Amino acid sequence: MPEPTEDVTFHDEDWYAEDLADRHFVNCTFHRVDLTEATSQGAVFTGCTFGDVTFNVSRHVDSAFTRCVFTRCNLFEAEFTGCKLLGSTFDRCDLRPLTVTGGDWSFLTLAGGDLRGARFTGVRMRETDLSGADLTGATLTGCDLSDVQWRGARLTGADLRGSDLAGLDPASVHRKGAVIDLMQAATLARALGFDIRD
Repeated sequence: MPEPTEDVTFHDEDWYAEDLADRHFVNCTFHRVDLTEATSQGAVFTGCTFGDVTFNVSRHVDSAFTRCVFTRCNLFEAEFTGCKLLGSTFDRCDLRPLTVTGGDWSFLTLAGGDLRGARFTGVRMRETDLSGADLTGATLTGCDLSDVQWRGARLTGADLRGSDLAGLDPASVHRKGAVIDLMQAATLARALGFDIRD
């Protein structure tokens, strides 16, 4: 990996379809940078700030965005495959439709996020803050959702099959039409105080 770019501010730059493979940025600030259709494979962003950045139709594979802050960013049709976003925060971002496959999105803040129709498949999301998030019609299948903060989240019509819901209090979320499997149903029944017997 090349030497990291550290403490640099990128302002009003056009990085349309930029190839960021194996680039490394530390404590950098990106403000109004156009990353539409950009690609990153093996890129690393550590402690970076993204403000009003356009990630539309961008593709990220095996990249890391660790302890980053995304504010008012647009991620329309962005895709993340095998990426790590540990400890990052999304604030007032356009997150629809977002596709995430694999990777580690633990300790992330997505509170109040509009994630309607988003797709998370096989993602580790331990202790992620989804309180108040709108996950109507979203897919969160095969995910590690242990100790997620759910309070006030909208799970209407969401597909949660195969995910760890051990920390979910069904009474704290909007859940009409949410799809779960039999094992999850038993877990949620216990959370509601039912004693399950044969």
